[in-house]
Amino acid sequence: MVIGTTGALLDLCVLAIVERGDAYGYALTQRVKTVLDVSESTMYPVMRRLQTQKCLDTYDNPHEGRNRRYYRLTETGKAALIELCAAWENTKRTIDSIVISGDTPALPEQAQAAEALPEHAEDTDGGEKS
Repeated sequence: MVIGTTGALLDLCVLAIVERGDAYGYALTQRVKTVLDVSESTMYPVMRRLQTQKCLDTYDNPHEGRNRRYYRLTETGKAALIELCAAWENTKRTIDSIVISGDTPALPEQAQAAEALPEHAEDTDGGEKS
């Protein structure tokens, strides 16, 4: 089973990869595909949108007779990456509190059901065991 991938998560991945150094489109998509179940046809629109939003800048570089389009992070992209990292940390903390630590309070129905269990029942015989 794969948990759904949102646009914000893809943005975060692309910006984080490019922060480490300029990358061409195919290499970017392959790197993201190592951690998320996405297709190239999903990734190229993400890169174009980030470029339109001025988060990424592009330049072409010849390689074996063809041009590769490289992406680099802009100042706007750096600011977006900081925001997305903060949102990701908050999301991770929230999900972890449910999945890993179990620190979330019971739902009202769960609390009522737990109160109805015999081990939670009021002591009716004055505390003496029979």
